[in-house]
Amino acid sequence: MTDITLTMKKKLTLTINESVSLKAKRLARREGTSVSEMVENYLAEKTSQEQGWKPEKGSWTERLLGSVKLPEDIENADYKTLKERALQKKYGL
Repeated sequence: MTDITLTMKKKLTLTINESVSLKAKRLARREGTSVSEMVENYLAEKTSQEQGWKPEKGSWTERLLGSVKLPEDIENADYKTLKERALQKKYGL
């Protein structure tokens, strides 16, 4: 079975205080990541916690919602757990 993940990246320009930018870059370097990835992870976590979200009536999202049944271990896992599992699988940890 082939594991294919399709992701599309979108450039986003943020305006933040210069001192915050410098601190963020230092933190990212220490953690072996990028500021972009840190912001993406933060926003992914925050947006996944939205309560009561419903797709627009008649949209493709509404039509597809619930059409795929995920295994229980994936259905109940949070983003960080899923990412950790994927990295372990990828790097054989």
